[in-house]
Amino acid sequence: MEFLRPTTLAEALALKAERPDAVPIAGGTDVMVELNFDHRRPDALLDLTTVPELTEWSTSDGTVRLGAGVPYSRVIAELGESVPALAMASRTVGSPQIRNRGTVGGNLGAASPAGDTHPVLLALDARVEAASVRGTRILRAEEFYVGVKRHALDPDELITAVHLPAHAGPQQFAKVGTRNAMVIAVCSFALCLRGGAVGAAIGSAAPTPRRARAAEEFLAAELPWTSTQALPDSLKRRFGELVAEATSPIDDVRGSAAYRKHALSVLARRTLTWAWDEHRTGERACA
Repeated sequence: MEFLRPTTLAEALALKAERPDAVPIAGGTDVMVELNFDHRRPDALLDLTTVPELTEWSTSDGTVRLGAGVPYSRVIAELGESVPALAMASRTVGSPQIRNRGTVGGNLGAASPAGDTHPVLLALDARVEAASVRGTRILRAEEFYVGVKRHALDPDELITAVHLPAHAGPQQFAKVGTRNAMVIAVCSFALCLRGGAVGAAIGSAAPTPRRARAAEEFLAAELPWTSTQALPDSLKRRFGELVAEATSPIDDVRGSAAYRKHALSVLARRTLTWAWDEHRTGERACA
């Protein structure tokens, strides 16, 4: 197995063009597990940890551009105010050691339906920046996931950044696992209330992460956006039902399909309560 170690983005893209079979590795929290269990044996690894352009983030015109190599620990420490749901999701990833190594770019590259950051990216209508020697293109997060652990990148492309709205309004993330830490999600859910619009997305309850479109449309139409009153239970319950209907889960060792549907309806009601309380009071809950 060859180990390719570029020191600039231009060099990384050139190597990926020359060796499209090379598997990118950043934190290695997914790739190394697959190698250790002999689930994958690529001819080459493309180490991106020494590419400084991937470890930067910036804000411009209300948008955060998050480099694909920024670790979860920095997302938590540096982006908790501007993209709180992404920081919430990052806190649920593995252990402190994994959060110091793992990245949102790596989560995207693995494209697992159980990836913790995927529902947030979908709910915030994030854009994925992909680059190659041919140039750079932007894909909506919805376009990125094309199957179980499959994404829309071309063989010569690398994920270079994710673009997310800064201060996009009340947002929440919640996850159910078989224990409190170091666990793959049984299911997860993200919600964003933004200027009269709603973003709602599920994880680990379908072949790919997906938005709950009918739930979004219902909530956008039914929320009393100018009110400071608490929401009626009937509205929250219907929202939860529509979120559950958006799923197509399976039975596996972590949970049954029926449990996932039920759990997501509960997560939807809870996150809606927290996000609406922030909307009407200006105070964030459960961040």
